[in-house]
Amino acid sequence: MKKETEHMAYIMGVDGGNSKTFAVIADEEGRLLGRGLAGCGNHQVPGIDEAIANIRKSAMMALEQAGLNEADIDYVQYGLAGADREKDFRILRPGLAGLPFPNWDVVCDTYEGLRAGTPDNVGVVLICGSGTNAAGRNREGLTVQTGGFGHLFGDRTGGGDMAKETFSHAVRSWDLREAPSILPDKVAKHLGFADMGQVFDHFLDQDIEQVPGSLTIVLHEAADEGDELAIRLLRRAGEELGRGANSVIRRLGGFPGDAIRIVTVGSVVQEGRNPHLLAAMREKIAEENERFEFIIPKMAPVYGAVLLAMDRLGIPATDTMLRRFEAYGGYQA
Repeated sequence: MKKETEHMAYIMGVDGGNSKTFAVIADEEGRLLGRGLAGCGNHQVPGIDEAIANIRKSAMMALEQAGLNEADIDYVQYGLAGADREKDFRILRPGLAGLPFPNWDVVCDTYEGLRAGTPDNVGVVLICGSGTNAAGRNREGLTVQTGGFGHLFGDRTGGGDMAKETFSHAVRSWDLREAPSILPDKVAKHLGFADMGQVFDHFLDQDIEQVPGSLTIVLHEAADEGDELAIRLLRRAGEELGRGANSVIRRLGGFPGDAIRIVTVGSVVQEGRNPHLLAAMREKIAEENERFEFIIPKMAPVYGAVLLAMDRLGIPATDTMLRRFEAYGGYQA
């Protein structure tokens, strides 16, 4: 699609995660023009060269589909997993500067989620997918992040941690260190074994120290069947997410006069949506905050990046634009 007028602005959003990099191009009225999909965009995983190559590939695919060239793009907003600390930005900025787009910015992909779920980019965002973190932005533009750096640095939830806890507590229930539970049978069946004893021997004999993240699904299934141990583990995860939100709110000095918007992003809170986890999260946040609301974004994170770029250009986000972004869906390039 070609420019309709010489004054039409074109914006690119790039969402670079651990498994894929998704780029989209929209015009200033929110019409989707092109998409591109490539591999990992987190420089911490394959390395900066491969991450930049994937970002470039997704961007070029979107340009080709849109019928545009690099000079047509007014602004690019990158939202990248692993863009957490100044050390990361010192690695990322030179690589991104080598791409053929003069006007751009880069933020952690967490902030895409916040923008996708709030009209003014103010509030708290809780991420709980394969990993977890919490972040927020106040009306003065101050941002903070709590978590996202692994167990050693305080993280206690996220899909990976929940899968490990599911396996560990299945073992503990099997050897009678925990209350009776259906987790041993469900974990064994999920892993292709007859019982937990076989799982125990196989993992020890083969020196296996990692468990599949899909055990998080087993945990949710067990809780749905009323298993008390599974419910306890999910409540513990919800409390930890609530602690992350409270940390961000305290570190930002609160949100005086506002009902705090808490945007929840990631498969555990968006797709799993276990009532025990969500109730525990709400209870923990309510211990310190009277007024807050949970928001689950209806648009893919990459459109949060587009909205951030539009903010930079002074383009207002209209209701029509937001409805378009919600309707476009996710990673179909």
